[in-house]
Amino acid sequence: MSQSEMTLGRIATTVLLPFGCGYFLSYLFRAVNAVVAPDLIADVGISTEGLGLLTAAYLIAFAAFQAPLGVLLDRFGPRRVQGSLLIVAAGGAALFGAATNETVLIIARALIGLGFAGGLMASFKAVALFAPPGRIPLLNSWVMAFGGVGVLVASYPAHATAEILGWRGLFFLLAALTTAVACFIIFAAPRRGEPETGTSLANQLLGLKKVYSSLEFWRIAPYVMTTAGAHIAIQTLWAAPWLSDVANLSRGEVAGVLTGMAGAFLVGILAGGAAADLVSRTLGKGPLFVMHIAIGLFIISQALIVLGFVEWKWSIWLIFGLTGQLGVLAYAHLADHFGPELAGRSNTALNLLLFGTAAAFQFGIGAALEHWPMVEQQRPAEAYSVVFGSILAIQIVTGIWCWASTAMQSRPLNSSS
Repeated sequence: MSQSEMTLGRIATTVLLPFGCGYFLSYLFRAVNAVVAPDLIADVGISTEGLGLLTAAYLIAFAAFQAPLGVLLDRFGPRRVQGSLLIVAAGGAALFGAATNETVLIIARALIGLGFAGGLMASFKAVALFAPPGRIPLLNSWVMAFGGVGVLVASYPAHATAEILGWRGLFFLLAALTTAVACFIIFAAPRRGEPETGTSLANQLLGLKKVYSSLEFWRIAPYVMTTAGAHIAIQTLWAAPWLSDVANLSRGEVAGVLTGMAGAFLVGILAGGAAADLVSRTLGKGPLFVMHIAIGLFIISQALIVLGFVEWKWSIWLIFGLTGQLGVLAYAHLADHFGPELAGRSNTALNLLLFGTAAAFQFGIGAALEHWPMVEQQRPAEAYSVVFGSILAIQIVTGIWCWASTAMQSRPLNSSS
């Protein structure tokens, strides 16, 4: 069956399911530290700054591998690359479960990040290879929905599992699941679309240079990397301390809000992809149209958090989770702009910047919060307002750049967004 003959249902079952399982685990691992953080502090004695570094180690390794990842995906295809990387992630998870000090935990966390570096990008590459014309945003949102399920599982289910098996047992279980998914991808994912022989490395690098020298890429990238990066940094770690310290919620109540945010994330991703697909088919507008609306709501939710509207905590954090990752609609725009042959490199070029920013934000928030002393085991609300407000200001600046550069674009580029 050729690419053009595959229906959406066939693509979903043979392409999206195996790769989506990998992305599900990627997001589960990314978010699970928010649940086990108290156990890590109690068992290993990690400081707030150390916890930020530990969690950011995933993102640092993840981001560092994005440039070579794009070359590998375009050169060897997503099945072989993703299957191999997940074996690395499984080893990192097993090492994390066995670790007895902060250094080993950080190394293990970095290995997990390296292993999941292709979680979303391999899926997006597979979508670019098999998607019918104009349906990339919709199929990308289906992939992202697996991540939303991962966030859900990283809340109450992960908390309950850690209560039964302990945090070490939880990570040993995750190592086994990751190995199983690696085998699923290697043996079940389609081989169509994989190059028989890769093009030369020199040509691959020239393609990457083309992406990074594109004005269209730099029109969009800063806005996406700061907004989606802030969402990752906060939802996967620092939302929980805010809910505990500022909103005075218990650990169980915090887990409840995190579960709600994860559900909102899942709804937002599916709704965003469907909206982009509908807008494209009815209004002729590209996915950036929907992206700009969603990010506007995301920025408003952060402003309310910074201003301390604690009584609205549920509504604010649900909007935060609903809209925070819809910057990913830019990946579909870039894949269409650069074409399928550069889809891996264009998407990983943006992903490198996004996750590098997320790592910097995640570590930076922890380091900045250390400047406020704890009072009765809590940080003051002022600390979160100042630190989160600084992150928000950066996003607003990049948003101004995106809108200003859009206004300066020629008419065809302006109409595409």
